[in-house]
Amino acid sequence: MSRKTIQNVLRSAKTLALVAALGLGFAAPQAIAQAKQVLRISTPAVPDDWHAKMWTVFKDTLEKSAPGQFDIQIHLNASLFKQGTEPAAMARGNLEMSAISAQDISKIVPEFSIFTAGYIIRDVDHQQKVFGGPVGEEVFKPVIKKLEVTPLATAYLGTRQVMLREDKVVKTPADLKGVKLRMPASKEWLFLGEALGATPTPLAFGEVYLALKTGTIDGQENPLPSARAAKFYEASKTIVLTGHLVDAIFISISSKTFNAMKPELQQKVKIAAEAAARYNNANRVKDEAELIDFFKSQGLKVITPDVAAFRKTVQDKYLASEMAKTWPKGLLQRINDVK
Repeated sequence: MSRKTIQNVLRSAKTLALVAALGLGFAAPQAIAQAKQVLRISTPAVPDDWHAKMWTVFKDTLEKSAPGQFDIQIHLNASLFKQGTEPAAMARGNLEMSAISAQDISKIVPEFSIFTAGYIIRDVDHQQKVFGGPVGEEVFKPVIKKLEVTPLATAYLGTRQVMLREDKVVKTPADLKGVKLRMPASKEWLFLGEALGATPTPLAFGEVYLALKTGTIDGQENPLPSARAAKFYEASKTIVLTGHLVDAIFISISSKTFNAMKPELQQKVKIAAEAAARYNNANRVKDEAELIDFFKSQGLKVITPDVAAFRKTVQDKYLASEMAKTWPKGLLQRINDVK
């Protein structure tokens, strides 16, 4: 082979190598982008609420532990899916993640309705021990099977209290007779409103502020941090510290999405969810300890009712209901026994 021929071959080889390199240069970012797992998160939470902010903690934690492997998209204010429709969207594969309530779960898993009942969970510490222990492991199994979503962590939503638009003295459930109390639109929520002695009125969370202002409803019940974040105090005069539900939302992921991940990524997603829940829980507990003084400073009257009377009335209502017949035998006692 002549020297000139050899030079031509070398030039051709360099050209091919350059073309290949350029081709790879264009393809590499494309391949990386395609390799990212999209996690769309839908929540009805308003930006100032801790269970909106916790998703940023989830995102930051996961991006640190699994850099470049996830495209995490957070959608607040129910802008992606309406409140209560998220579980079905996750089961269909139309949504990757959300925080779902016990009320959402119990629509498909009736036995889970025990956690929608008033005065079952005592406080946040009891809540975390119940769902983080053997009871939680047991009750989440049918959730994964029937809803096709996988709970990853339990976030404390707060202890729910009643807030009224008028100055009203409320000591027992009888004092709430005829009060149009906003509840989310599910039979479990409406049953709780009725058990409290009120007239439950279904309404989306985003419509509550205006409904209080106009008198469409007489009151609403939510954890105090949520009431502050949504500025319900601007349209209210009375807070009744019923403490009727130590509420939780379960940071959850579509089982289709979760099961498609490698075990090491599953673990990182779970750890990020637990970090988000811890952040939320610590801040909500701190807020609740300080909020009574805040609401008083806004001119609201704070009433401590006869909680024992509320507890007895509410629990009697539940135990006499069809709902209680779906509760697994012995589960209530097991929950009570968690210390």
